[in-house]
Amino acid sequence: MFVPKRGFRRTLGYYRLKVMRIGGSPHAVAAGVAVGVLSAWTPFLGFHVLFAIPIAWLLGGSMIAAAIGTTFANPLTCPIIWPLTWEVGQFMLGAEPTSRHIDLEALFAHLDVSQLWGPVLEPMLVGSLPLGLLCALFFYAVTYLAVRGFRDRRLGRLTERARHLKSAETGSAI
Repeated sequence: MFVPKRGFRRTLGYYRLKVMRIGGSPHAVAAGVAVGVLSAWTPFLGFHVLFAIPIAWLLGGSMIAAAIGTTFANPLTCPIIWPLTWEVGQFMLGAEPTSRHIDLEALFAHLDVSQLWGPVLEPMLVGSLPLGLLCALFFYAVTYLAVRGFRDRRLGRLTERARHLKSAETGSAI
């Protein structure tokens, strides 16, 4: 159910090409992806794109790349992201070890979202910031280098093709 029909490699390759072909400077594309990934670490599922697009715009990043970067939060990564951010948040907030067990069933039974803030959402938000920043910096560097390399190779191929076409027109080999 969670595995794409043609596998993850093909899906990841599709997203990679989609990012490589986004217009704008390598910095703009990388900044957009980084903002999207940072937003994906927050516990506000469903609002990641709404957070990422304005922040990308403010930073001069690609808003399309930011939207693509939010796909970092998906059914495979969220079961890792959520407990990790909660644990880091609990540590950063200095919570007592006894407060680590939460009866989510009781919290959701009343459907009072305000009761979720203290024990669940606040630690997750606090914990998501350092982890998200580290991950965003990593994705910025990888995306920047990948986009720059992709465009340099593409320019080299186009230059070589133009050189061959020009030599074919003049009838001489350069």
